[in-house]
Amino acid sequence: MDELPLFSFDPVTFYQGLTFPFALLFNFLCAIDSFSITARFCISLSSLMLLTQRVTWLSLDIGEGKVVVKEAWRGPCVLAFCSYLLFFPALLGGPLCSFRRFQAQVSQPGSLWRPLAFGPATRRGLLLLGLQLLKSLVRGMLGDGTGLADCRQLGCVYVMWTTAVLFKLTYYSHWILDESVLYAAGFGLDSGSPLHGEGDVSDADIWTLETTHRLALFTRTWNRSTTRWLRRLVFERAEAWPLLQTFAFSAWWHGLHPGQVFGFLCWALMVEADYLIHGCANVLISSWLGRLLYRAVTWAHTQLIIAYILLAVELRSISALRLLGASYNSLFPLVYCVLLILLARRKKVAGASPAPSPNKGVLVQRLVSLFSLGTYRTF
Repeated sequence: MDELPLFSFDPVTFYQGLTFPFALLFNFLCAIDSFSITARFCISLSSLMLLTQRVTWLSLDIGEGKVVVKEAWRGPCVLAFCSYLLFFPALLGGPLCSFRRFQAQVSQPGSLWRPLAFGPATRRGLLLLGLQLLKSLVRGMLGDGTGLADCRQLGCVYVMWTTAVLFKLTYYSHWILDESVLYAAGFGLDSGSPLHGEGDVSDADIWTLETTHRLALFTRTWNRSTTRWLRRLVFERAEAWPLLQTFAFSAWWHGLHPGQVFGFLCWALMVEADYLIHGCANVLISSWLGRLLYRAVTWAHTQLIIAYILLAVELRSISALRLLGASYNSLFPLVYCVLLILLARRKKVAGASPAPSPNKGVLVQRLVSLFSLGTYRTF
């Protein structure tokens, strides 16, 4: 007994002590009415969605042999998996971090404290500040109380574009903040040697998203970790209609609100049209001036289509869809729908590549018809 130190803390006591500042913060936020019953529910729902991603990603890794399970039902292996599924930087957000990256970081105690990890976190913090300032500027341009119900004719295009910019800036801010937390925790490209096939943990490639004239490239870049997850879970395993199945699953995963169903259906059609349009343009347009003009026009059209989809997905309700569908904004996706039908028929007649089955052509035409009815009759 005499050899025992005066103060001795077990790990549980240490971690309990660390929770005191967060408990005081929670008490303060509740006192100033910053937390509501709904907001705790939304945070929990977001955590469950992210937990679903990690559970299925880990299951795919185990099934494909990328993660070897040894003594699966004994303590060390199960505890390692549970630690990965519940580790704190990914509970409330953050890009999808694989189990191999998590294991490589945690199993190297000597590299846990990495001052260099604060460099990327600091740069992202400055970028986050700039995005917030830009968001305030765009909100001022939009004005108070201006919406689809108040706009007229081409003015609705301006309202749709500025509102979509606000949504995108909000997404970018959240992604960059999540990445900063992961980088501060050591989970980034700087965390040890790069793992084969792992890639970056970043979700926000803002430059590509804002400059690309390809809707398909925008789709692959938007929320990259979720896109990789959907590709691996649904697209690569679908025996028929992989694109349609992927967007349908994404609509179900996000909640199946009317706007989400309509928006993801529209998105699937636009990506299908994008492949045909750009494939045809690469053959027909040869001069540099023509390509430059083509890139400018398709860039603007891509941004407007994305704005249309974002408003449909984010506004969600049927009343908002009626306003969006009855406005001039519906012309932009309808142009791609018409080109999709014309180019699909041309491709089938020319036989330049393996022709789609008749069932596929019928399905595409029915989807386009449903989309057209949705824009003009608003469900």
